Amino acid sequence: MRSIRPSSTTRGGGRARRRNSPVLAAIALSSALALTATACDSGDTAAGGEASASATASDDGKLRIPDDIRDRLREHGIDIDKWKNGAWKNWDRDDWLREAHEYVNPIIEGLWNPDRMREAEEPDQGVAESDLSGDQGVTDPTPKPVRAQAVPPSYHAALPTAGKVFFDSPKGSAVCSATVVKDPAHPGKSNLVWTAGHCVHAGKKGGWYRNIAFVPSYNDDGQSVQELENATREDVAPYGVWWGDWAQTSDQWIEQGGSTGGDGAPYDFAVIHVTPEKGSGGKSLEETVGSALPVDFNAPAVPQVESVTAIGYPAAPPYDGQKLYRCQDRPGRLSLAASDPTMYRIGCTMTGGSSGGGWVATGSDGKPALVSNTSIGPVTSGWLAGPRLGDAAKGVFDSVSEKFAGR
Repeated sequence: MRSIRPSSTTRGGGRARRRNSPVLAAIALSSALALTATACDSGDTAAGGEASASATASDDGKLRIPDDIRDRLREHGIDIDKWKNGAWKNWDRDDWLREAHEYVNPIIEGLWNPDRMREAEEPDQGVAESDLSGDQGVTDPTPKPVRAQAVPPSYHAALPTAGKVFFDSPKGSAVCSATVVKDPAHPGKSNLVWTAGHCVHAGKKGGWYRNIAFVPSYNDDGQSVQELENATREDVAPYGVWWGDWAQTSDQWIEQGGSTGGDGAPYDFAVIHVTPEKGSGGKSLEETVGSALPVDFNAPAVPQVESVTAIGYPAAPPYDGQKLYRCQDRPGRLSLAASDPTMYRIGCTMTGGSSGGGWVATGSDGKPALVSNTSIGPVTSGWLAGPRLGDAAKGVFDSVSEKFAGR
């Protein structure tokens, strides 16, 4: 979740532009609502691949990469032998795959073990000091904070479509939230996950993140941090680990997105197509978890939406990232620039780590549907904002769905 720091003269929404001093930035980092970056801790592999491509770790600990993945990596000038020996940790700007078609993410079995999942954090990033004084477009008054409510275990029984996205960034292991969504190309058998763009791609100053994987119903029993220290992989990932064999975000996010302020936030969404790390008995993700939400690209205008529920795994204090929460509120409008779509904004105390989590409302057909995802919030928490899903979001979604339509 990317953070925005409101000033004392705030009337509504605006774009962050004044930069913090190093001291202010350090203070902000300790409490930042890392909405639009994610989380960090250590660092590992690369991003992307074909639908069924995977890489596995053999008994000797060396990475085995199928020939088709080898060929794709060679196309990008990546030496496989060096890659297997740790070159995937190279985040040099010139070698960081960035363009939409360059996503590659070979599976490495066992990489996301319980300790690595538990230790992934909300983003460690610089935070811009916002001046939200001048309304641009239409911005409603800042909503009152709504205290996030803990979802009772089992999470799968309550919210079977919710889960966590894990990935590696230049700063280490990171985490976001995400939602299983329906795929019109595969009715009842979707392998699609919805999250924020900043959970898969660094935006204008970076490229695709690496080792992107989705864990539905993470920590389904709601165990504490202490209990999770002895947890098995099945305890934290009861429905398996699903690797992103393809991901797509908006061109606007790739071109404009940043780790501070509101740059690219109205287009901060992404779709991940996943495949199981280990056999799922031929079942899709939707069949495995038993549910998927439709995405509503024609949701009512903000003033006509009675209520939205934001869902996620907040990781920044006072939360620890191990438990699922939700906030329910009537949304208002937040405009960061007159030329960009107006965003949804709700009162909510969830913090970084909740980024990418689904916003659920009554869709245009009267049934629950995903209408947005968590993108940004203020440093001090209190509210969240998410993009309203329109033509750009539908284009991203349709592209991923169509890519795998015949498979």
